[in-house]
Amino acid sequence: MKTPLIKAARHMAFIAMGVAFLLSATTPAKAEAAKYNFDKAHTQILFFVNHLGFSNSQGEFHDYDGHFTFDPENPAASSVDVAIKTASIDMDDAAWDKHLKNEDFFHVEKFPNMTFKSTAIEVTGENTAKITGDLTLLGVTHPVTLDVTHNKSGTHPYSGKFVSGFSATTTIKRSAFGMKYGLPAVSDDVEVRLEVEGIRQEAAQEAETDAKADSTDAE
Repeated sequence: MKTPLIKAARHMAFIAMGVAFLLSATTPAKAEAAKYNFDKAHTQILFFVNHLGFSNSQGEFHDYDGHFTFDPENPAASSVDVAIKTASIDMDDAAWDKHLKNEDFFHVEKFPNMTFKSTAIEVTGENTAKITGDLTLLGVTHPVTLDVTHNKSGTHPYSGKFVSGFSATTTIKRSAFGMKYGLPAVSDDVEVRLEVEGIRQEAAQEAETDAKADSTDAE
């Protein structure tokens, strides 16, 4: 014969189990930083260098690979990883492009890539942050900090894909990486400006990409 105390204890236990189940079913999983692929049609890697005091000449890199992750709820958990093809430099002049590709500047045959990999992110405001990472250029690596503004995240009105956009700036000294040709007439300070749009890689798309990779590896 069960005593009223035992019945009450079991009743309370069932209630506790029910509450625990409801909490586990309704509490969302902790969000993780989503992976984004660069939308290359709307991403620009620009730089500006003072040329003999006459102008601030602009250059651009067109070819690069990589991705970034972004968690709007916890921006400090985001990351950036990009490799830029140095031979894709474009100064809007064939002779100038050729010179910048040789050993005086980017020495593209020996150093075909420069890379940036984030190491820390400091949130500085509602839509701003400082992203510090390792920049490797001409085989030399130094930390660089980008001042970043998160412009907007949302569904693209035409493609229907989820997009996040950012603007970033920094200034580096090219001599720190061993690029000393033309100093000081051609400025040591290089102003870098990035305009970035990334397309969020959805889980289904990522699974499909991984499956294709596995299939290729098997062949």
